[in-house]
Amino acid sequence: MHPLLLQSLFPLLLITSFLSVNVELSLGQDNEQYANCGEDINCGGVGGITYPFWGVNRANYCGLPGFGVKCVDNTPMINMSNINYRILKMNSIASSVTVARQDYWKTICPLTYVNTNINFSLFSYTSEVTNLTFYYGCNTSVPGLTSSSQVCSTNKGNITVSYVTQSPPSDPVATGACKNGVIVPVFTTAVVALEANQMTIGEVVDGGSELDLEIDDDQCNRCVESGGKCGLNTTNGGFSCFCHDQAYATICNTTSLGRQGSRKELAVGIAVAVPSIIIIIFFTICITRKRILAFFKKDKRDDEFEFDVEARIRNYGSFTPKRYSYANVKKMTDSFKDKIGKGGYGTVYKGRLPDGLLVAVKVLSESKGNGEEFINEVASIGRTSHVNIVTLSGFCYERDKRALIYEFMPNGSLDNFIHKHGSEMTNCRLEWKTLSEIAVCIARGLEYLHRGCNTRILHFDIKPQNILLDKDFCPKISDFGLAKLCETKESIVSMIGARGTAGYIAPEVFSRSFGGVSHKSDVYSYGMLILEMVGARKNLDSGVSRTSEIFPNYVYKDLELHKAEHIFGDISEEEKEVARKMVLISLWCIQTIPSDRPSMTKVVEMLEGPLHSLQIAPKPFLFSPTIVAEDSVTTSQTI
Repeated sequence: MHPLLLQSLFPLLLITSFLSVNVELSLGQDNEQYANCGEDINCGGVGGITYPFWGVNRANYCGLPGFGVKCVDNTPMINMSNINYRILKMNSIASSVTVARQDYWKTICPLTYVNTNINFSLFSYTSEVTNLTFYYGCNTSVPGLTSSSQVCSTNKGNITVSYVTQSPPSDPVATGACKNGVIVPVFTTAVVALEANQMTIGEVVDGGSELDLEIDDDQCNRCVESGGKCGLNTTNGGFSCFCHDQAYATICNTTSLGRQGSRKELAVGIAVAVPSIIIIIFFTICITRKRILAFFKKDKRDDEFEFDVEARIRNYGSFTPKRYSYANVKKMTDSFKDKIGKGGYGTVYKGRLPDGLLVAVKVLSESKGNGEEFINEVASIGRTSHVNIVTLSGFCYERDKRALIYEFMPNGSLDNFIHKHGSEMTNCRLEWKTLSEIAVCIARGLEYLHRGCNTRILHFDIKPQNILLDKDFCPKISDFGLAKLCETKESIVSMIGARGTAGYIAPEVFSRSFGGVSHKSDVYSYGMLILEMVGARKNLDSGVSRTSEIFPNYVYKDLELHKAEHIFGDISEEEKEVARKMVLISLWCIQTIPSDRPSMTKVVEMLEGPLHSLQIAPKPFLFSPTIVAEDSVTTSQTI
């Protein structure tokens, strides 16, 4: 070999050898984040506390904000709303954790009387939890309360302690019978054992309650299955999958990483191959003196998980409506010429199919998530065939181009015909007979969704804007974007996070302490809808303070005193009977506990039955949360 060639090649060999050794060393050890997040929190005898929790021996990037854990006296603790909770157990498979209040640990006499208040953006109560309410300093015998043998000593003397496992007819604190009340969630099975004298009140409280973790299980599961550890991207606040070599956005790059068992073999292979390849390339360049022009860039595949709409569409088979191309959609709407509605979901256009049928075409915004709500609507309505369910004539899905094609409803949504305080549309108010017929038809539509299909469909967003009216004011339930499919035999469904519209969401949807989420959640929304239809929800009017309570307490008083004019205004006796029946039924529908609400089948029977057979429902013990203003939507046809 030419001496000059060897002389120029020697420094290159030294560099490549150095790089090869470093490659071998780097491949021979794990990424620091991967190693740190591979350990559970080490505190006391409680094991298995892992993602999304962090703290103690786990760095903050090993969990999510709000899930920080401290080790106090060999006990893992988490703080929510200034209340410390002991972590008793974590079930990573079910994504749940069992906690107990520290101030009630081994005692029922806390230093301060504060209701349990968890962070519902991070946790939710499971269906296995019941509220146990303690009452302190009761001066009289309150019906339904069980007195404890224990008394609480204070600087002002001894205070009696009573408790109740079911809501009493009236709040003892509000009536002045007791000085303080504290709600402490516990396991339902423990309450049953308490009532059977198989457990003490202290044992029940110390057993704690179970909370579901409001996290994306699928995201973490995919990371773990790829060999990684779940964590937090501290730069952008998003999810990170910490792998042996580095951090990835979703899953470990198994193609480049290979199996863990072959890491050293890979390092040795690289150490040998790199110098050889460089020498060959060097000789090729020197001999041929040709430039290498064989480098081309490829599009990098996105690591983010994409919802496979196409696969889901194929899976639903015969249930799927007709599919149209985006060019067809553009043609049937005359290039989106006639806009009849707009909202956060997208825009609705008036269109016409080739056979002349008028349709409403909802073109979804490009920012509408990964297609989950879109396929929910296609799958849910595709399974239905009922006069009170809007007909889905077809759909379009071409990557970011998504549209839903419905039968056209000339009278728009029910929201346009409900009188509201300060509105000038008093001439659009529907007659009481029409309102009653609409209420019955909506109930029949919901009954069909809950019982009439092979698969039960829970709507989760019943409100006036989602009730469309045809030319004869026949109502049709629409907008199934939040719907959930479940087997008819399932009474309770699992759900991450609250879904629906403020003012219509059932209590158990945003707090599992009220019970499990089921078809009774739609019943609650229906009750709120009917109250708004008859004008009994004055607190939703713009002229009423947003701080007023949502539950219409005054309705009970006026019904008991037969002062219908306070609720409905100046109407005839026949109209009063119709209105009174609608209100009485709606009050049964909005009971706080789901099991206290009637099914939609029973609601239909009540609506079609005589008024004298209806009793006034008991006033709920707890009320809905303060209402928040809804997003501004201007529409005459909402789907």
